[in-house]
Amino acid sequence: MDLLTKVTIGCGPAIYDADASTVAGSQPSELETVKANFLMKKLGLADSPDLMDAINSVIETYGRSERNKYRAVVYYLLTKHFGKESVYR
Repeated sequence: MDLLTKVTIGCGPAIYDADASTVAGSQPSELETVKANFLMKKLGLADSPDLMDAINSVIETYGRSERNKYRAVVYYLLTKHFGKESVYR
C-alpha cells in the first residue's frame, strides 16, 4: 500500500483530471505515452519490445473490459513488474 501511495503522489495533479487519471488501454498512442513518459523517463528503462509487452500484460491483468484503468494502479503494477520499487524510496 505504501508503494501505491508513493506512485499516486508521483502522478501529481493528473490524478484529479478525469481524462488524465485513467489509461486508455485500447489506444496505441496512449500506451506509447505510458512507455515513453513513465517506463523510460521515470523508471529509467531502455526502449525495447519488452516494455510494450509489459504494458499489455498489465492491461490484461487489470482487465481489458474494465472501463476505468486508473493511471496510478497501472503505474504501480508496472513498477512491480520491473522490480523498480527503489525509484519511489
